[in-house]
Amino acid sequence: MADSLTLQFADLETDVLTGIYSEETGKPQPLRITIEADYKIADRYDPDTPLDASKNYMDLKFAATDGLPEGVHFKLIESLADHICETLFAQDRNVLAVTVKIVKLAIAEHNEKIGITMRRERR
Repeated sequence: MADSLTLQFADLETDVLTGIYSEETGKPQPLRITIEADYKIADRYDPDTPLDASKNYMDLKFAATDGLPEGVHFKLIESLADHICETLFAQDRNVLAVTVKIVKLAIAEHNEKIGITMRRERR
């Protein structure tokens, strides 16, 4: 088995303009987003290894919050997940793959987890 490094930012709750129905358009929807980024692993991580040998976890959060274009309405959460993946690939060439899980909180009636999981690999 090959060495691997996956960075994770889990269960971020944020409001995003998304949805296809008239009652959804024009207002933000609450989402729960988890992002995993497979990262090119260093040969070794000594106690004094600098941050540039890995990735700042806050970059994952940025891709799902401040990194979203202001005022853009994502009809599908798939397009939101795609945007998050592309943002992380553009930020850092050492990101090899990204997995984004999005749960739509507003449509759950009995605490169901309704949403998608998308995985993209660098092309």
